[in-house]
Amino acid sequence: MIHFDDVCYAYDGEPVLRHASFTIKKGETVVLRGPNGAGKSTLLRMLNGLIYPELGTYHFCDTKITADKMRDHCYSKWFHQQMGFVWQNPDAQLFCASVAEELAFGPEQMGLAPDEIACRVDDALELLGLARLRGRAPYTLSGGEKKKTAIASILTMNPSVWTFDEPLSALDEKAQAWLREFLQALKDAGKTLIIATHDASLSTLADRMLTIHADHSVELLS
Repeated sequence: MIHFDDVCYAYDGEPVLRHASFTIKKGETVVLRGPNGAGKSTLLRMLNGLIYPELGTYHFCDTKITADKMRDHCYSKWFHQQMGFVWQNPDAQLFCASVAEELAFGPEQMGLAPDEIACRVDDALELLGLARLRGRAPYTLSGGEKKKTAIASILTMNPSVWTFDEPLSALDEKAQAWLREFLQALKDAGKTLIIATHDASLSTLADRMLTIHADHSVELLS
């Protein structure tokens, strides 16, 4: 489903990913580990088609992901329906005037019918315990509420692949317990999960571990 072949990437001439080669199969849960600055967030951004390999290739479902390919509106729309990204800082992800509008935005971009959008929004609000907050502006929410809203905004699009950048960060113990259960539910539903984290407790979810070392080399372990 996801294949990197000898991928390299650098910022201002400084390598961030070195010769990354790995394959992630449909339905796998992969936990991405590595020290700060090793390149975990860069890899997630590349997986989501926000940046592209400078050397090597990234294929998603047998299609090579490039800047030219992502300029194809039909393909880009389909790709972003398949690939969901929950950012480490939800403030970087949330931008609509209300929680309900935030959850509706993705399905609206997918061109779904208004009744279907309303159903998805209501279901996600109920599932994540956000119904009482549907009219609130995201910037007024607590950290945990913002994280749940960010997750709900991806849930309404129902992607086949979920990517998470430090999902447990800035959450209290109760919210962390809820999120672990949610991740397990996604795994049980057959979703493909790629989770960048420093929290060892999430390793129990992993089918395999993807490690980015301090020298920015990448290793996928069973």
